[in-house]
Amino acid sequence: MSTPAYKRILLKLSGEALMGDDSYGINRATISRIVEEVKEVVDLGVEVAVVIGGGNIFRGVAPAAEGMDRATADYMGMLATVMNALALQDAMRHVGLVSRVQSALNIEQVAEPYIRGKAIRYLEEGRVVIFGAGTGNPFFTTDTAAALRGMEINADIVLKATKVDGVYTDDPKRNPEAMRYKTLTFDEAIIKNLKVMDATALTLCRDQKLPISVFSIFRQGALKRVVLGEDEGTRVLP
Repeated sequence: MSTPAYKRILLKLSGEALMGDDSYGINRATISRIVEEVKEVVDLGVEVAVVIGGGNIFRGVAPAAEGMDRATADYMGMLATVMNALALQDAMRHVGLVSRVQSALNIEQVAEPYIRGKAIRYLEEGRVVIFGAGTGNPFFTTDTAAALRGMEINADIVLKATKVDGVYTDDPKRNPEAMRYKTLTFDEAIIKNLKVMDATALTLCRDQKLPISVFSIFRQGALKRVVLGEDEGTRVLP
């Protein structure tokens, strides 16, 4: 068995990653496959925490949210992330993974409130911790929540799972000449506006020297290869 490059990771999953080929909602086959990938990493002895987005659910109600107060719309998005967290927890239960959902909003009948010490203890016990409701504050993205939670739980790296297998010099769909960066510095990513994560999340990670890896969750075995330190995706380093 190969030795993981990281002891504790924070996996940032977008809500869109759960849609599969559907236009919105949760695709059962897709979420099951993602959970299988997470299980492979947990079986290596890596401690895994997850921050989940809500775009797949909120997209379905987005037309109704047009013209809505921004804070209200953001709270709706946070509730969508809690729904995704529960779906992820259920899928993990089916493959024998023990997980806990912690919410930044108090919904105690549904999920535990976020408590840093508890989250770290769960990770040390080998449980997957799923963070829902972002930071609990409007005007902050789930990217920022991933950076914040990654720092709070002392993660070794933030893994951003996307639809693209890394960060490119240009849009690879429009420009076949676009090249994938193997590594980047935070300053390069910010100056070149490479859309690794939002600016707040990038700055937080840079200031705390918390590396980021961007990879495609749709590539079979990609998560495991990143955790093993192989050439997968793009690493953003201090």
